[in-house]
Amino acid sequence: MSTGSGGGFQDPPAEVLAEAAAAFGLLATPARLHIVWALAQGESDVTGLAERVGGTLPSVSQHLTKLKLAGLVRSRREGRRQVYLVDDPDVVTVVRLMVGQLAARAGHPCPAPVRLRELGA
Repeated sequence: MSTGSGGGFQDPPAEVLAEAAAAFGLLATPARLHIVWALAQGESDVTGLAERVGGTLPSVSQHLTKLKLAGLVRSRREGRRQVYLVDDPDVVTVVRLMVGQLAARAGHPCPAPVRLRELGA
């Protein structure tokens, strides 16, 4: 691994960069990002998510399947319902940071922007 000129940090391995790019790629659609944002606020079933993000049940279900395969969300059975939740708290941190910062720049009052210092970074 080489040391970059940016403060002595080492470059991550190619596999790590590829995995990060794949995760960012999955979050690159507004619908999937909205689903992760909604799940970061709390668990939900596909019907609740579809209502919240304004998508159809089949479309939201397909997005959830992709997010689940990537390990970003998981599900558990609750009676006859399948309940979804974010499986990686670090993904929640990244999504909240990015959306919060962009909302603040655009002058939107919510969501509250998150600062890196507040995240312990």
